[in-house]
Amino acid sequence: MLVTINNQNFTDNSNEVNDKTYFVLSSFNEKFQEDALKKGCKGIIHSKDLLSYVDFTSINIVGITGTNGKTTTAAAIYSILLDLGYKVALQGTRGFFINEERVEEYSLTTPMQLGNFAHIEQAIKQGCQFFVMEVSSHAIEQQRIEGLSFALKIHTNITRDHLDYHKTLEEYIRVKNSFFSDSRPKLINKDDKVVKYNIQNGFAYSLDEPSTYKVQAYSFKNGMQVMLQHFDQTVHFESSMMGIFNVYNLTAAVAAVHIMTKRALQEICDTVENFAGVSGRMQTISENPLVIIDFAHTPDGMKKVLESFAHKEIICVFGAGGNRDKEKRPLMGQMVQQYSKHIIVTSDNPRFEDPDLIIEDILQGITRHESVQVEINRKEAIKKAIALSNDKSVVLVLGKGDEAYQIIYDQKMPFSDKEVIESLLKIGS
Repeated sequence: MLVTINNQNFTDNSNEVNDKTYFVLSSFNEKFQEDALKKGCKGIIHSKDLLSYVDFTSINIVGITGTNGKTTTAAAIYSILLDLGYKVALQGTRGFFINEERVEEYSLTTPMQLGNFAHIEQAIKQGCQFFVMEVSSHAIEQQRIEGLSFALKIHTNITRDHLDYHKTLEEYIRVKNSFFSDSRPKLINKDDKVVKYNIQNGFAYSLDEPSTYKVQAYSFKNGMQVMLQHFDQTVHFESSMMGIFNVYNLTAAVAAVHIMTKRALQEICDTVENFAGVSGRMQTISENPLVIIDFAHTPDGMKKVLESFAHKEIICVFGAGGNRDKEKRPLMGQMVQQYSKHIIVTSDNPRFEDPDLIIEDILQGITRHESVQVEINRKEAIKKAIALSNDKSVVLVLGKGDEAYQIIYDQKMPFSDKEVIESLLKIGS
């Protein structure tokens, strides 16, 4: 990747070097170092030293990691900071945004190192004071964030995910926790039992455990109302969003903005109601019948969504991605069985796997249930779920959120849960 930062050229691809371009060396491309030298690169810079060639002192970089909640927490921080009058950039799963404008479409959760540096440089040129970014476990392990100096690191939670890559849950937890091992300021979810961190410059938020930002009470009625305690100060915020996990996400966002800006805590809380959430995350597509889509694709992520509707008759449509952690599939089935009245198991993004075999893996976790159907065609599955709905029910379509495609083999075929639901219910027609 060839980028220009501070009027200097950098690349991690030896085929792009010339006498005006530095070759950025990492563990991934070290075998091409000699090739870069032969082609006359301006010099060799180790990836960990890249920051000394650029100046990012004018911007506060905020990194959020966790199994669930990264996208919503990052977007909430971005929204609150904008409402408070700051100039802000946001980088993550949904794309790259600067000051309310989408600059790039959907991308990797965390780009490669030079991509991060190029985006930060772009944000600085637009006058941004903050750069909010999602940080994936892959990015931590692959050192894509090497050389970045974070003003604040935020932890949402650590549960099972990406074991196709990390192999064991213990290794996944280790990688996530390594992000918080230094002395940089950090904000930790104190209720997470597996998080380990360097307590130096540490702040915490919670619903259960004692913390710097402690939720004292919350209720759900046409959204949420939350009472938050910070030492001897009690404040409150409201949101149209639902779910206990969003109480965590919004509390983290409020705390993060307070730590970084030192603005009055209630002033920050007053902006929360302006944030309507993230497309595809607990998104209500229809009120009558009540149909909601969510990106939840891990047992814990699904549990948090399902728990939020324990007072409803849940009709759940879901599948599991192909060529990913197979061991979580029966756990997903088990979790849905625990909370749902009706279950429809369908296809997600099968990739190079047989969708029928993925469904068989899921069904191993559904041992006793009077109402479970298999419908491999996702559109038909959603149609059947809606047909089962009534005024006491909620249809939860899980796994894909606002993805606009279905991955079959290596092809992205157009498919949107939201558009399918709107078409079936003739919304907007």
